[in-house]
Order: sequence, then C-alpha cells, then structure tokens
Amino acid sequence: LGGFASSTIIGLNTRRYHGLLVAATKPPAGRYLLLSKLEETLLLDGRAFDLSTNRYPSVVHPQGFRYLKQFRLDPFPVFTYEIEGIEIEKAVFMVQGENSTIIQYQLAKMGGSKSLPEKIALELRPLIAFRDYHSTTRENTALNAGVASLPGLASITPYTGLPSLHLAHNAGQLESGHASWYRNFEYEAERERGLDFTEDLFNPCLLRFNLRPGAGAVIIASTQPRDAASVDEYRQAEISRRVSIVRHAPIKDAFVESLTTAADQFIAARGEQKTVIAGYHWFGDWGRDTMIALPGLALTTGRYDVARSILRTFARHVDRGMLPNRFPDADETPEYNTVDATLWFIDAVRSYLAYTDDLDFMDNELYGVLTEIVSWHVG
Repeated sequence: LGGFASSTIIGLNTRRYHGLLVAATKPPAGRYLLLSKLEETLLLDGRAFDLSTNRYPSVVHPQGFRYLKQFRLDPFPVFTYEIEGIEIEKAVFMVQGENSTIIQYQLAKMGGSKSLPEKIALELRPLIAFRDYHSTTRENTALNAGVASLPGLASITPYTGLPSLHLAHNAGQLESGHASWYRNFEYEAERERGLDFTEDLFNPCLLRFNLRPGAGAVIIASTQPRDAASVDEYRQAEISRRVSIVRHAPIKDAFVESLTTAADQFIAARGEQKTVIAGYHWFGDWGRDTMIALPGLALTTGRYDVARSILRTFARHVDRGMLPNRFPDADETPEYNTVDATLWFIDAVRSYLAYTDDLDFMDNELYGVLTEIVSWHVG
C-alpha cells in the first residue's frame, strides 16, 4: 500500500520515520505513524530484563541491545535475545495489501548453567504517535486515552479524523489504568539533518504474556480489527508470497534473487492500479523514477500485468503532453515539474512492447496518449 515498518537492528528509532506501523491511509500516500514501538520487558521469576533501546537527552535507556545475540532475515527480520541462557526470538513482518504489522515472540532455547526459571513472562507497552510521518508529536491534552478492550483485541482512537489502531493479541492480561506519556525521545538522524529531533510518545496500556515452549506472544497492529489466532496463516502467506517473488528473478543467482525480492517492496497501489515508490522513507511515486525503474522491476521479472498497471496509472494523469513528476502526500493536484519524465514514459512503453509484443494494450489504452504527447511537444 505504500506504508511500512522500519527501525534499526538494535530497535533504537533514530528517525521520525521509524515505526512499527506507518500506515498509508490513501495508498500510496497519506502516511501516518500510528505505532512507534513496543517497550519490551522479559520477566524471569519476577526479575525484569528490558529488551528495548531508546535515546533520551544524554542517556541511552534501557540498553536492551546488550542482550541482542543475533539478527537475521529469515525471510523477514528476526531478532534473537539471550538472557541467562534463555533465548527469545522476535519476528516482525507486514501483511501484504493491509496496514498491518505482526510482531511475534517465542522461546528459542532454554539452557545454560543456571537453573531455569519457573515462570517466564513478557510485558509489552505500545508507544503510539498518531501523526503525519513527516512531523513529531508532543504531550497534549487533546489525546483520547481510552482503550476499548474485547477478548484478544484492544482498540485505540486517540484523535478524531485519524484511523483507529487495533492491537490483536494473545496476552493473558491487559492493563490500561496506568496510561502515561514517555517524554523526550531523541532521533539522531533528524538532529544531523537540522530538523526537529525530539518527540513524546503515549503508552495507552500494558500487555502481559506468559511464555513457554510452543506458546509465544503475538501482537497484530492494524487499522482493522484482526484475530491473533490467524498469525500462522498470515506468516505462511507472506513466506509463500516471497517465494513466488523469487521465482520471478530473471536468473538463478542468489544476489539477483535478493535484489528481486527487495525491489518488490517499491511496487505499491494507487487506487485500483499499481505504481512505484521512489524511495523509503519519505518519497511517494515519482514519474521519472517510476519510468526508469519499470523495466527492471516489472519486465525483466516477467510481471507484465504490473507493468501494464503502472503505465495505465501514469497515462491517465498525462496533462498537455506531460507526465506528472510527483503525486503529493495529500490530495493536491499532481506536480508537472520535469521535462524528461514524459520521454522516459515513451521509452518504458517501448520496453514493454519489446518484452510483450502486446499491441492490443498499446492500441486500446496508450496510442492516443502517445500521439497527444507528440502533438504537444511538436506544437
């Protein structure tokens, strides 16, 4: 959809664009950072070990990165923490076609020289921002702190006019009586850019999970109510989808297959059609970038239906012989401020024909647009 989840390997958000759920409310634009992160505390017989990492003024606290043993892509991000011989794995992935992020925790290994704890629990405190992803938020009294709780689902609607955040979960206990603000997070990348780099985040509730082998913790953060019991289905669907993407790689080479999988992240929806995100974190779909990238993203990989959809999207927005260079984040008129995007469009059409020989699509949907472009340029 154009939304995303993003952070650093140690879980320290260094940009205002970092968050577990940046939702595209008007795909691929209208992005709002809803869920910034989860504060994570592992409890071993009541003894607390913080897995989170945050930067505040003059201090990094807590320092959960000290327990981080491994990071891998398998096929999505998996973080392994080790505390006193106990390993806990955290996996993060998004659901294709939804503003939904799934965070899973499970015990990976229980061993070591010390005796095992009788009770292992995990406490998660969601930290929400609910703001345009280009901005930051500060503590305010306009926020509605109420949490609507049903079995396995907690829903939050902090501000009128923004979507609700639904947290599907398998927690044994939910507490919302001690909601509070966490103040003065610092984002080092924004400091370096000379932009506002501090933010306050709100914690509406606490979720407590009892962990044991074979029974982990799950949160599905989404703009739609979801069921945590469906997490295995979501996981397998995403793994299968990524396997199918690899099949589109033009050659059987590990590096090319990796590039093919990575490139798929840039194909997004615009209405019922497809478009190309020019880059994460803050770019939308740009005409020049889209047309330059189209052959590599959709033609060498044999995804001709995607190529047709992208060409159709931009053909519908040609105005006086020019292709839009940028679709703004809001609903403003597209910006026609480049001279060569239109020429790249013609070259992308040429590439499409070279790969597909699809003259029907050319005759029915593109030929009239191309002749209009030529007429405006000749005139």
